[in-house]
Amino acid sequence: MIRLEKRPNASKAWSYSTPLLAVLLTMIFGGLLFAALGKDPIAAIRTIFYDPLLGQHAFFYRPQLLVKAAPLILIAIGLSLGFRAGIWNIGAEGQYIIGALCGAGVGLAFYPTESFIIFPLMVLAGALGGWAWAMIPAVLKTRFGTNEILVSLMLVYVAENLLRGMAVGLMKNPEGFGFPGSRNLAQYPSATSWISQNAGLHWGVAFALIAVIFAYILLTRHMLGFNIRLAGQAPRAARFSGVNPTRLVLFCLGTSGALAGLAGLFEVSGPAGQITTDFNVGYGFTAIIVAFLGRLHPVGILLAGLLMALTYIGGEIAQSQLQLPAAAIQLFQGMLLFFLLAVDLLTNYRIRLKQGAAA
Repeated sequence: MIRLEKRPNASKAWSYSTPLLAVLLTMIFGGLLFAALGKDPIAAIRTIFYDPLLGQHAFFYRPQLLVKAAPLILIAIGLSLGFRAGIWNIGAEGQYIIGALCGAGVGLAFYPTESFIIFPLMVLAGALGGWAWAMIPAVLKTRFGTNEILVSLMLVYVAENLLRGMAVGLMKNPEGFGFPGSRNLAQYPSATSWISQNAGLHWGVAFALIAVIFAYILLTRHMLGFNIRLAGQAPRAARFSGVNPTRLVLFCLGTSGALAGLAGLFEVSGPAGQITTDFNVGYGFTAIIVAFLGRLHPVGILLAGLLMALTYIGGEIAQSQLQLPAAAIQLFQGMLLFFLLAVDLLTNYRIRLKQGAAA
């Protein structure tokens, strides 16, 4: 008989090796999925993981890897702070949308004025928009004891409806011949977020790296970071040591909302370029996978964000070159979280073989 035996202490070796094992299992079972679809599994895995980095056109895909990873890293860094403290923000997708709407709204309000101050105002509006949307579940939790998981998740659908309403209503391009969607923010350079448009890099990449550095310093060198870790690992000890749970909830949800809002702002003012009915592509939910794949550690999240971005870009290449369906690529990405959660069980439990009693 096989049984699980709880370890006295969590295994550090398994904690660090489970992400690698999860990636390996995803490759194996993803290859079986592609084979079942009638595609060459080795060619599919090579296209997803090898071609964007070392393939024939890798020089073009490498900057795109950073651009794809930036919103995932920004959102995942914010989520990881709450997850470490036992505060579960599942609505980052909604905060991402509201941040994009607020930031784009500021830029469109100044159209066609060109000024160096427009883009900083858009950044501020994007962060404030995401923060304000995250404050709804934060205040409801601290004042009325509601579940932040349910409230933040339900607010995603509210934000999606607001997005569609704005794309066909208030933000609709009056010169767009009736098509839904806002003006293209790239029409006036002072309101765009490109560091180098030729290289394809925008300011979201720089902000993502800054967020990683600040999160690392916060968690390892600041008392607030210690309180966050203590609240997640030993809630009773945190209460006895004087940690204020209300302030912790407001800080963690507010920070994650602000970072998700920034991710939305950089996306709408950079790669997307405009508000559309299908602007959101699930980055807020994918960032949850990135956060856990990176073990809720800033450096781990940086690497996990790059890996997930690799599957996005490689998946797009596989769809065009191998005619793989988009649903198969999404399932392949979801396997990462599934196998991570499955293998992560071995961090706290060990497998024991127990012989059955004699008849």
